[in-house]
Amino acid sequence: MITVITGASAGIGEAAAVELARRGQRVVLVGRNPAKVARVAERVREASGAVPATFTCDYTSLDDVRRLAAELRGRYERIDVLVNNAGVMTTERKLTGDGHETMIQVNHLAPFLLTNLLLDRVKGRVITTSSRAGKTGRLDPSDLNRDRRRWSGWLQYGDSKQAGALFTVELARRLAGTGVTATCFHPGVIKTEFAPSTFMMWMVKNVPGMGQTAEQGASTMVHLATHPDGAAHPGRYFAKSAPAAVPKGMTDPDLARALWDASAAAVA
Repeated sequence: MITVITGASAGIGEAAAVELARRGQRVVLVGRNPAKVARVAERVREASGAVPATFTCDYTSLDDVRRLAAELRGRYERIDVLVNNAGVMTTERKLTGDGHETMIQVNHLAPFLLTNLLLDRVKGRVITTSSRAGKTGRLDPSDLNRDRRRWSGWLQYGDSKQAGALFTVELARRLAGTGVTATCFHPGVIKTEFAPSTFMMWMVKNVPGMGQTAEQGASTMVHLATHPDGAAHPGRYFAKSAPAAVPKGMTDPDLARALWDASAAAVA
C-alpha cells in the first residue's frame, strides 16, 4: 500500500504517517519545510524500519504543485491512498502569486489541482481533511477570494473547508464505478501549532480539556485509509471515524459541480 500524505511534517499528518507506517503501509511524506519532513521521516523509520520517500511543496505556488505532481508521477505508477491534508488558517488577508486568497488556494485549489494531476495514478482512495468549520461556510464559486463580500479569517477558513467537502462530493460522483472512492473528515479540535496567532487556538492549547492530541485527531484519517468504511461511503463526511450529517451547503451536488468548474478555471 502506497499512501501519499500532504501536510505530513507536523500535526495530524505526522501522527497518521507514523501510525500507517507502523501498520505496514508505505507512506510518502509531503511537506513545505524540508527539515520538518526529515524529522517525521526519522520517526517513521523508527516506527516501521522503513525509510519513507519525502517531497517538499509550497502550496502557495500552483507551479510548485505541478512540480510535485510530476515528481510523484515519475516515481509511482500506482498510489493506493492520496491524503489531502495540507492546510493553513490565517487572520491576515493575502493573495498568493497566483492571485488567489491564501486559504482558498492552500486548503482547496492546490489539493484540487494535485488530485486531478494524479488521478490516473490513484487506484484506491482520496481522503481530504475538512473541518466542522465548513458548516459555517457560505461559499460562492464566483467569488472564491471573497473580493465582493466581507472577509475575515474564520469566514474564509469556513469557506475553504466547505470547499473540501464539496470537492469530495463531486469527485466521488466523477469516480463512481471506477473503484476509486473519495471521502473527507473532521479531525476534531487539535492541540497543534495550527493557526497559532488566533485566540481560539491559544485556548485549545492552553485550557485543559479543550483540545485533543494529534494522534486522536489522526485517528479518523487512519480509519479512512485502512478500514472498509473508506471505500463504502463515497462522497461522505466523517467525524470520529463514522459518517456524520452536515448542512446542505456541504453536500449540495449543484454547488459541488459549480465549485469544480470554478476551481478548474482558477488553476488552469
